[in-house]
Amino acid sequence: MNGLTRVEIAPREPVSAEVVRRLLDYLLLSGEIQPGQRIPSERQLVETLGVGRAVVREAIKALGFLGLLEIRQGAGTYFRGTEPGIFSRILEWGIALGEQRTVDLIHARGHLEVLVAGLAAQNRTDDDVRALHELLDAMRTASIEEPHRFAEADVGFHLRIAQASGNSVLANMLERIRALVFAWIGHNIAASKTTSVAYAEHPPILDAIERRDVDAARAAMEKHMRGATERLLSRLDAGALTQSAKQ
Repeated sequence: MNGLTRVEIAPREPVSAEVVRRLLDYLLLSGEIQPGQRIPSERQLVETLGVGRAVVREAIKALGFLGLLEIRQGAGTYFRGTEPGIFSRILEWGIALGEQRTVDLIHARGHLEVLVAGLAAQNRTDDDVRALHELLDAMRTASIEEPHRFAEADVGFHLRIAQASGNSVLANMLERIRALVFAWIGHNIAASKTTSVAYAEHPPILDAIERRDVDAARAAMEKHMRGATERLLSRLDAGALTQSAKQ
């Protein structure tokens, strides 16, 4: 661990994004850390990456959120290992996206959501409807002090719609961006101090799916995605969106 080579960071890139990428390289490609092993201390990573401790901590939290690291209180941080293909998926959908790719991802997600909402209205089962009602209730009862509980139910609602669509390819694509979307929703709910606006956009979606009204489901989802996209992009100008994906 003490012999780690110092990594020079290109100044033209956002430091935190570059740190995440370099830490990923180290964990997944160097072969120095095996699944179940403790990673270097924050102090060692600060020296290795040439950045501040807060930036290193941020990168560790991001990779912990994705399931690559396990943060044990008082015992250090451990490498969990990966499932096949996770590195390519992280790079593809990236927690370290540049600003334009972040915008592209937000819009791509919106188009996918509208598509699967229409398919869900066609193909949903009674079990799907019951599950969606339960998730909507969980969103409604989540307090503003629990943004991650709201976000969990919100993301679960959208993933259940994707499953109800009957198209496993589309469902898998939305699952790939789940971690990013979860982080964004939780951070934005916490920042806005309210869940009411986001919640109000969901019942019309479920109502249309339950009635098997394809056009209404697509329209309701499009309205929701337009509002959600505006809220997300309003934070992107200050860099808060990219930041939230790494927390």
